[in-house]
Amino acid sequence: MTPQKPSAQESASSRKSWVPKTPAQVVLEQITRQENRVQALRDELAHEEHELGKLQNARKALEAQ
Repeated sequence: MTPQKPSAQESASSRKSWVPKTPAQVVLEQITRQENRVQALRDELAHEEHELGKLQNARKALEAQ
């Protein structure tokens, strides 16, 4: 027994209708996405700098021996 698929009209009524966005809305969304990407990269950079600092401290300790 296979599950019955909803007919075209049933599935169309359960979906949200497409609402066109203004150019300003599109640009604002792009700005928000870019800000989120930049913040994620800053977080990653901070983590990598921390790791680099630990490795440099290890190098200093090894060179001191």
